[in-house]
Amino acid sequence: MQKIDGQSMSLGSVMVDIEGTHLQPVDIERLMDPLVAGVILFSRNFKSIEQIQKLTKSIHNLRHPKLLIGVDHEGGRVQRFRQGFTHIPPMRVLGELYEKDEKHSYAVAEKVGWLLAAELLSVGIDFSFAPVVDVDYGGSTVIGDRAFHSNPIAVGNLSLHLMLGMHKAGMASVGKHFPGHGFIEADTHLEVAVDERPFAEIQQHDMQPFLRLIENGLDAIMPAHVIYPHLDSLPAGFSEVWLQVVLRKQCHFEGAIISDDMSMKAATEFGNAPQRVLKALQAGCDLVLVCNDSMAADEVLSKINWHATALSHARLIRLHAHGKFDYQKLQYDPLWQAAVTVVNQLNQTNDQQELI
Repeated sequence: MQKIDGQSMSLGSVMVDIEGTHLQPVDIERLMDPLVAGVILFSRNFKSIEQIQKLTKSIHNLRHPKLLIGVDHEGGRVQRFRQGFTHIPPMRVLGELYEKDEKHSYAVAEKVGWLLAAELLSVGIDFSFAPVVDVDYGGSTVIGDRAFHSNPIAVGNLSLHLMLGMHKAGMASVGKHFPGHGFIEADTHLEVAVDERPFAEIQQHDMQPFLRLIENGLDAIMPAHVIYPHLDSLPAGFSEVWLQVVLRKQCHFEGAIISDDMSMKAATEFGNAPQRVLKALQAGCDLVLVCNDSMAADEVLSKINWHATALSHARLIRLHAHGKFDYQKLQYDPLWQAAVTVVNQLNQTNDQQELI
């Protein structure tokens, strides 16, 4: 592997975060650890377009192959970057459009996916953790309007078209939260969540949208920090049964498996930080997130000795950005103009409904 810009080393298996709006020496030291594969950015890491471009460039220049840069930018209340970015509405708005005009809702979903991806790509982000493929059962506060619809077929089709839009722009997509988080009322950030439904029911409903995406080239999947006791006593993200048997063998998924954040309450019940990360890797995750806990990240990096397979490495490499956009020129792109017009209409509709 030849050396370009930064130091040559293969990607690791852990994704960490950074504290501020530019790289500090402690960040650089962390990011140069062979176990690290990428960086997840949050609202605290964003100040302006120019600043985020400098930050992503400095991260990408550290190593070769470049570290992955991901962000939760799915629309609605989960959109980390705001100023200078189009406000993406919650996905439920697309579900409401589906009710009125199914065919039109697919075209709009594709434009939303393209827009979301193009704007992020123009500032050096590799991928967004989107789309949310959970079915809306009406009781989950943490999912809620992040879900497209209560009908699995609608969820599958709308998320497919959002993904196709992202792919057109040149961005990988991450379907979450496998096998389905929508039924659970508990917030896994704050508590342990258990879904008591039989496997057949989850398979017939919640897993269908994921299968729709998998057969159309979904790049990555994030498993839920939810326990489904009819199949395993461990949360899906720690479960070899869910990841190796169900997702890999039964669903024929060949993309990357990315864990949800190991600092969430539903994960912290399962050992200290290194133990949790190791459990997730052994279960079949290709990439494990350790966020908002720098001490845990340092402990993981100092204590875990993990050598990913060549196949796992290849899955992660495919998550790098394929599309290139110049932020300054985006506003002159007819595709961008058309997508923004459509999204602004969606936002107006959503604002009117919230006033009612």
